Amino acid sequence: MISLMTQWQQITQDLHSGLTSPDRFDRLLATIRQVLNCDASALLVYQDQQFTPLAINGLATEVLGRRFVINAHPRLEAIARAGDVVRFPADSDLADPYDGLIPNLHDSLHVHSCIGLPLLIDDSLIGAITIDAFDPGQFDSLRNEDLRFISALAASGLHTALLIERLEKQTHLASVHPGAMASHTHRPQEMIGQSNNMLALKEQINAVANTDLTVLIMGETGVGKELVASAIHHQSPRANQQLVYLNCAALPESVAESELFGHVKGAFTGAISHRKGKFEQADGGSLFLDEIGELSLSLQAKLLRALQYGDIQRVGDDRHITVNVRIVAATNRHMANEVKAGRFRADLYHRLSVFPIAVPPLRQRDDDAVLLAGFFAERMREKLHIDTIRLSDTLINQIRHYPWPGNIRELEHVISRAAVIAKSSQTNTMNVSTTQAPLSITLSSQHLNLPEQKNSEINHVDAKGNNLLAHGELMPESLDTSPLTVDVSNKLAFKQATQAFQKQLIEQRYQQQQQNWAATARDLGLDTGNLHRLAKRLGIK
Repeated sequence: MISLMTQWQQITQDLHSGLTSPDRFDRLLATIRQVLNCDASALLVYQDQQFTPLAINGLATEVLGRRFVINAHPRLEAIARAGDVVRFPADSDLADPYDGLIPNLHDSLHVHSCIGLPLLIDDSLIGAITIDAFDPGQFDSLRNEDLRFISALAASGLHTALLIERLEKQTHLASVHPGAMASHTHRPQEMIGQSNNMLALKEQINAVANTDLTVLIMGETGVGKELVASAIHHQSPRANQQLVYLNCAALPESVAESELFGHVKGAFTGAISHRKGKFEQADGGSLFLDEIGELSLSLQAKLLRALQYGDIQRVGDDRHITVNVRIVAATNRHMANEVKAGRFRADLYHRLSVFPIAVPPLRQRDDDAVLLAGFFAERMREKLHIDTIRLSDTLINQIRHYPWPGNIRELEHVISRAAVIAKSSQTNTMNVSTTQAPLSITLSSQHLNLPEQKNSEINHVDAKGNNLLAHGELMPESLDTSPLTVDVSNKLAFKQATQAFQKQLIEQRYQQQQQNWAATARDLGLDTGNLHRLAKRLGIK
């Protein structure tokens, strides 16, 4: 224990030094591994009935992306409810949450040493440390008194870090809006990622959240623009008010004005009562206008007036209604190009882009794809009622090197599909006598079935790593801009040749508009509904 005390004197200084929290916690786990001679350890923070990994040592990177709901993980639940050191028998039948998540260990963790240390402050659980060793007798000589010392020290360090983080947020909020403390009754969905680009994005969110500036979120399809909008709202003084969502691309022109500004009874056929629009619903809160680039020019003019004067008019009403709304807009279009082409008003664009935020595509976020894969795998484990979902080394490697043109949304769908396929394959190979056995599956590269990528692998960034695509300075090189050709040598009838040309034209424009049907319809000068029907008739949909 002398060696342990010597080591912990240094780590005590580190935990209360100027090191960043991740560095402190990494040092903490490194010391635990060195002194206790364990093979894996993790520091977890506890909130809302789940454990979130803050730091790991000896575990796969994807663990940082997993979220462990305690009632789905019996060992973690035992640690959460114990109030003291938990020693699991080496041959415990309780499923281990890290089964398959230790690199270079392909066997299950059935027989091994495992200790859980709940981290308590005033008898309230704030986190836990888990310690694992392959040798079943590795921790037999450890005294509980020594483990409690480690637990108390770690709890103090974690509590200090969480308290500082909370105070920094409150201090910044109070300095910008004295006396305004938002009551966060609803927690937004977590933004997972530790890459430099993701940390820079979070810094931008923190910087603008506590202001009332209008924000324009730009980025490719599937990067998580709605999550960014939610984070901005829930970190702002308006967090205890509504965040109202409106998808501008899904608005038929005939009802768009009513959706935004509301209407009075009798304003048009079918208006049988007064109705508030999104602006009034968001009064005092935030209005998220997704796919803002899809609004018609006529509606853009009315939106501009609302932003300029802070009031609106319901359809069919001459009265002006004052509203206090913070606007957060998002688009996957190249807005500078849209303005140049005359499809988007320059004055509205400048009014919306007071604080522009470019969300990086997944291919520019280093190892975040692996963390997200772990997050989605854990979620599918719960949905499919599987004991363990592992990600093979080949699959992790493929995730790292695939460009993910569909970004986070594509990754989520790929992992979900792979889990379903893997479970189905394993279930079909199990005989009747083993159907009650714990089900563990391993996702491999064959389950992903990813398409070949060519031009989309190009990263559209400048020398500083800025996403030129989001700022409208580049057009996607993967788009097909080749001339349309219809082979008439096959003596096609006029109707068949016309349909072939229509199909080719629609498919090309659809890709040019980033697979957005509303934008494709506008580009072709067609009604969106008519385009959908035509696409179905031509076999495109």
